[in-house]
Amino acid sequence: MTAVESRPAGVLPESESPGHRPFGARAKAFVALTKPRVIELLLMTTVPVMFLAAQGVPDLWLVLATCIGGYLSAGGAGAFNMWYDRDIDALMDRTSQRPLVTGMVSPKECLVFASVLTVGSTLWFWFLVNPLSAMLSLGANAFYVVVYTMILKRRTAQNIVWGGIAGCMPVIIGWSAVANSVSWAAVVLFLVIFFWTPPHYWPLSMKVKDDYERVGVPMLPVIAGNKAVAKQIVLYSWVMVLVSLSLQPLGYTGWFYTVVAAALGGFWLKEAHALQLRANAGITGAKLKEMRLFHWSITYVSLLFVAVAVDPFLR
Repeated sequence: MTAVESRPAGVLPESESPGHRPFGARAKAFVALTKPRVIELLLMTTVPVMFLAAQGVPDLWLVLATCIGGYLSAGGAGAFNMWYDRDIDALMDRTSQRPLVTGMVSPKECLVFASVLTVGSTLWFWFLVNPLSAMLSLGANAFYVVVYTMILKRRTAQNIVWGGIAGCMPVIIGWSAVANSVSWAAVVLFLVIFFWTPPHYWPLSMKVKDDYERVGVPMLPVIAGNKAVAKQIVLYSWVMVLVSLSLQPLGYTGWFYTVVAAALGGFWLKEAHALQLRANAGITGAKLKEMRLFHWSITYVSLLFVAVAVDPFLR
């Protein structure tokens, strides 16, 4: 019987306790608690919106302060998520090496770390950016931890749909950091990320649905077949692309963003429909190629928001 199977996640013999681990490994584990790869995507949507809000180059100190505050806030939310989900993380292949599962960080240490990051990020935003951004950041943190992690994730297949609201908030925070207000342009980009999140994540959850099924998390691919999931992916993809193209008619962007958004959206829809065709044909396993859309979704959102940042200089 393995260590994970014989004792609760994060509970190790005294000789293997976190305090006996090398400092470098422990530091790396605490960084892992913040989910840095997820934060990269969050910052990729934050900074370009600041350029759009400023209609040019925003104050670079403000950009740095917003990025640091965003990292601290999202990192705190990620750590809270790992603390709460440590029981199911120990049973899932994809998450079996997370710091609380391996015992590199204890549950108490994780909880303290998450709390410090959350309080610190709120104070950072309040005093170095503005109070509105601080409250939006705290609200996003609370939504991810309480609404998504504690309430939705283990109860409904709509977990990713509504839980994804937390991942949309960096767009609003980036705008508020510059303008100290919220614009309809920020709301439109918020909706782009909202409709992007399910077709971004569902292909990955199709790939690892056995993990979610094992721990009783009702991700859509667990409770519906590939055909139904692929249909939802296509529907959300179309709405996402149409919303992304609405910025120009509303007067917030010019020709450059529109051309890029149309090209990126067209390729996205091609991939989404191709996945649906494979799913409808009953193709499973590696030949389903569901991860093609997952990987493209990251490229899509990165390039789309680069266009958001560049567009003000070409109008």
